[in-house]
Amino acid sequence: MDNYIITIARSFGSGGKEIASLLSEKLGIPWYERQILTMASQASGIDESEFVEVDERLHGSYLIKSLTKLPTANVLRPESRDFVSDLNLYNIQAEIIKELSHTQSCIIVGKCADYILKEKSNVFSIFVDAYYDDCVSKIRSRIYVSDERAKDMKKRTDKYRTAYYKYYTRGENWKDPLNYDMFLNTSRVSTKACAEIIADAVKQKFGE
Repeated sequence: MDNYIITIARSFGSGGKEIASLLSEKLGIPWYERQILTMASQASGIDESEFVEVDERLHGSYLIKSLTKLPTANVLRPESRDFVSDLNLYNIQAEIIKELSHTQSCIIVGKCADYILKEKSNVFSIFVDAYYDDCVSKIRSRIYVSDERAKDMKKRTDKYRTAYYKYYTRGENWKDPLNYDMFLNTSRVSTKACAEIIADAVKQKFGE
């Protein structure tokens, strides 16, 4: 195996990005989250703010769209009037993620990466979660917000991530453990230990 990809999906406040950072140091490979938006912007010529705006956000029309009729992932040409549509911006990000899977070993956080790369043999996918109160506590301590504000942020962010995943995967359940190789609970296992567990599992799957 020339290169491998680790994808990490995570509920808000569970420590998924912290695990990605620890894993990156341990394995000596880069991790990407927001950088995917920057690369998509550079590749397409579309201002990065367009990707930031659409990232993990759905138009209200989502509620009346049929998931089964969602178009397959094809990047539109610049002359198309839908070139900066939500779907096309997502598809551009998807193409960046696919390209990374061909060219380097890395960790990708979020962005439906596990779904985008589900047919590839060089991918190891993880979901990170934690008990609700532990997530709220972590959000409150890291962002310095009130308990009520932390609860509101947790509720809204997880709702958006669930809808985002369902929308772009045409109906898949974000937290279905069968979508992943591993499901970790940081309320029971520390983020540092999670990084160790993932690193060991990756070595077993792909070799040293």
